[in-house]
Amino acid sequence: MTGQLRMDQAAGRWVLFATVGGSGLAMLDATVVNVALERLGRDLGADFGALQWIINGYTLSLAALILLGGALGDRFGRRRVFVIGVVWFAAASALCGLAPTAPLLVAARVLQGIGGALLAPGSLALIAASFRPEDRSRAVGAWSGLGGVAGAIGPFLGGALVAWNWRAVFWINVPVAIAVVVIALRHVPESRDPDATGGIDALGAALAALGLGGVTFALTGGAWTVPVIVSGVVGIGALVAFLVVEMRSPHPLVPLSMFSNGLFRAANVVTLLVYGALGVFFFLLVLQMQTVAGFSPTVSGTSLLPVTVLMLLLSSKAGALADRIGPRLPMTVGPLLACAGFLLAIRVGPGASYLTEVLPCAIALGLGLSLTVAPLTATVLASADDHHSGVASGINNAVARSAGLLAVAVIPVAAGLAGADYTDPVAFNAGFRHAMLIGAALLAVAAVLSAVLVRPPRVAPEPLKLSEYPHCGVTAPQLHPGDVT
Repeated sequence: MTGQLRMDQAAGRWVLFATVGGSGLAMLDATVVNVALERLGRDLGADFGALQWIINGYTLSLAALILLGGALGDRFGRRRVFVIGVVWFAAASALCGLAPTAPLLVAARVLQGIGGALLAPGSLALIAASFRPEDRSRAVGAWSGLGGVAGAIGPFLGGALVAWNWRAVFWINVPVAIAVVVIALRHVPESRDPDATGGIDALGAALAALGLGGVTFALTGGAWTVPVIVSGVVGIGALVAFLVVEMRSPHPLVPLSMFSNGLFRAANVVTLLVYGALGVFFFLLVLQMQTVAGFSPTVSGTSLLPVTVLMLLLSSKAGALADRIGPRLPMTVGPLLACAGFLLAIRVGPGASYLTEVLPCAIALGLGLSLTVAPLTATVLASADDHHSGVASGINNAVARSAGLLAVAVIPVAAGLAGADYTDPVAFNAGFRHAMLIGAALLAVAAVLSAVLVRPPRVAPEPLKLSEYPHCGVTAPQLHPGDVT
């Protein structure tokens, strides 16, 4: 029965298995695809721009449509939309595994992102809607912890699969998706938001996708050719039209009035800077380790496992610290520590040792993110009233994913990486160093803005303490229980 399940019931555990499996699909895919980039690029004869789009194709559709996916679940049934998303994601994964060329792989990745936008909001929403209030906190904690385990397993699995065949990193999603769908249909109760009676802002979602896509294509296009210029103009025009639609829509995906809150604005600008830097870091480091330093795909994929471990151990403590002293100090020190990690990464070059070059940057980055992410997420939630907490979280999620999308498009180009540079150790090493400096600068600016603009918010009572809200540390802020209220 909806809203009445307990953690000690088999029915409750089935819901947990299904939702963790669904969210784990997207998390696993994000991890293993980065590990596979060097191998698949060589196999498909892809240039560096194509590698950017293999990452950005997925992120583009996910960032543009994730708010729409949540709205569809609230309106038409969270389990229904979640299952459709899982099936869609699996079918698109199979197309990725079959893709004979880089352009077709990019197209399949765009489809994969649509599936992710449908399943990701429903994962946590189903937990919040299915469990009774006194068990909800435990269920969310278990969901977050098991998701962290999936993130830790991903690099090992990705490295092993890539060593065999890079296409397997996509095919592995299919059997997992089948199991998730079977469990969801048999054991997960349907739920929807009875107050979600308004229209769906499909026009806003379409304009957001067109705008982000056009701008991203222009930024990765390199030379100022006619198609690049047209794409940029169309993208900017679509984003302007998106703002006009959101101002006039009775049911906007992004209520622009929320940005009148100075704390909400500041938190999202910091999110943009931090996750922009992270997006390019995780994109380039694995390539640097394989192309320049000569590490295997398995070692490269698992190189940042300390980041995940540190976040699992320390994030809740950082959230509790922010509850006591306010978010400003953690959100200032955290980006500075992450900035140190970027600067240490510059030492990862030819003949690098994992223990002396890679591990120090991973530890600094893990400590920085542990201090930053939970207080940042809590600040976003606390800057909105209870009625808009879910919308605030969803907007912040979309901002984080858009930041990664734009950073992967812009920063490598600004650092001088293009063409077949990822197959040239000398050229790639130079571009990687420049990219790390740019990322470090973004984090330093984020620290300064946090110190200047972030003040302790007035915290309204929440179903969970701010320190208990889950997040997905190295990819983007996760959705929160407020998303489904």
